Amino acid sequence: MNKLERELEDELESQRKRLNELGRQLALQSIPLAEHREMQALSQKVDELVVRCQRMKQRRNRLER
Repeated sequence: MNKLERELEDELESQRKRLNELGRQLALQSIPLAEHREMQALSQKVDELVVRCQRMKQRRNRLER
């Protein structure tokens, strides 16, 4: 794993933690997650990071063959 991949993985993990913490806070307050804009934006960012990580890994795997 190169530096760029590591940084991307670290960012993904950080954003997942933020998403989970926000979800817990909202659940404790009985606030619907689907109606919370910050939650939606953070969820979308995590989804995008997941896709970027997967594409980067696929690219690396193809180059290693």
